[in-house]
Amino acid sequence: MTEQPTPAGATPPIRIVVVDDHAIFRSGLKADLGAGIDVLGEAGTVEEAIAAVTALRPDVVLLDVHLPGGRGGGGREVIAGCAALLASTRFLALSVSDAAEDVVSVIRAGARGYVTKSISGEGITDAIRRVAGGDAVFSPRLAGFVLDAFGTAEVAVEDELDRLSARELEVMRLIARGYSYKEVAKELFISVKTVETHVSAVLRKLQLSSRHELTRWAADRRLL
Repeated sequence: MTEQPTPAGATPPIRIVVVDDHAIFRSGLKADLGAGIDVLGEAGTVEEAIAAVTALRPDVVLLDVHLPGGRGGGGREVIAGCAALLASTRFLALSVSDAAEDVVSVIRAGARGYVTKSISGEGITDAIRRVAGGDAVFSPRLAGFVLDAFGTAEVAVEDELDRLSARELEVMRLIARGYSYKEVAKELFISVKTVETHVSAVLRKLQLSSRHELTRWAADRRLL
């Protein structure tokens, strides 16, 4: 879909990508969306979704949990494949499943919300707007699964972050967001060698072995 210029003073549309393996569902969903939602593209497999999200960099991705392709990870695999974009692109899971394991796994992967396909067009439009604005959105009965699963998670994350110095935290966040060592050095006004030293310390303290693992670690804890 071709983007239209936004009139001066108007609120820009929320740019989304729709990911679902049923073309008929995608068509019906797009027809039900309210004003102010711009569908940039769509995808039906894990590979198509990663390619579309990476190329289009939407504000929100409507993501089915169970998708063909890839290594069988479905929606979780899509989010992992787009981990470097989690700072600017938010994922909203949309599925027929209301199973606790599906809800928890996709939220752990980095999704900002989870709603079931029984939701109305008005409801999904509101959910997109809320997620784009930074809120976490869940269908009512699903919120309990998340609270149960993450009730002690914040304490664990704080314990892990307490191992890092303030500067190491800054470096960790930038590296996890995909910055190069040179870009981190420029951003923080330090040398590349100092960045390398901080990254080594971060990986050691968090018991990680690579930048890729660090990105996944940060995304899982929604620190990006």
